[in-house]
Amino acid sequence: MAESRDDLAESLQNLFTSVSTMVKSELQGTNNHLDLLEKMNLRVASEYDDLGDVASGLRVFAEQMKSKSGGFDEFVGQIDAIEKQVSEFEAVISVLDRYVSVLESKVRTEYRHPHHRRSNDSVVTD
Repeated sequence: MAESRDDLAESLQNLFTSVSTMVKSELQGTNNHLDLLEKMNLRVASEYDDLGDVASGLRVFAEQMKSKSGGFDEFVGQIDAIEKQVSEFEAVISVLDRYVSVLESKVRTEYRHPHHRRSNDSVVTD
């Protein structure tokens, strides 16, 4: 019976050792995961710091561009005024072009048919 107790004690000892080893392994795995998460968090924090620097640089660049573009507003106004004048000139030219076409048509008709003069038109002869 003493031998059976020694076998039982040895089996229990092996069981507790195995359970202890298993728990240690689980805890080590958890520690490894936590270490990995910590490294990942540090890396992401570093990336966000870099992005913050980029965003800050972009903000400064945008402000510089805005201050430089303010000087162009005057020129844009002048260009708009010129475009308006050009549109008005084009309208006048279009009216004049139609008037000239009508006059040309009348002159051609008169030269082709000189006998169709109205009675109140005066004919100059030498």
